[in-house]
Amino acid sequence: MAIQNYADNGAFAPRKIVDALRTTSDELARSLGLGKDAIQRKDRIASDRTQRRLRQMVEVLNKVEPRFGSALLAYAWYRSEPLPGFSGQTAMQLVQNNRADDVLTYIDAVDAGIHA
Repeated sequence: MAIQNYADNGAFAPRKIVDALRTTSDELARSLGLGKDAIQRKDRIASDRTQRRLRQMVEVLNKVEPRFGSALLAYAWYRSEPLPGFSGQTAMQLVQNNRADDVLTYIDAVDAGIHA
């Protein structure tokens, strides 16, 4: 899914992400490692921390979506598939621990044929 489909007025819009992924705001907040207020209250949505986590998740989903054929399957992978070389952590857990760059590097390595 194109990044602009997740955005509104130049920022990531949790409501659009929730709708696209057919999930709830509570589930999205948990997926980001944030409280539900962070994606429901206007001032918290605009915060650097919330926008950064939303951006990181969207970057990961967009990178793997072509592999899975849909944003829904990419989101399921993000939440549930342990990544080799990361002690059984999922992409979601790594993003929650500010390691989104590690996830993106891992995906690039797999795409290049290098096994992690």
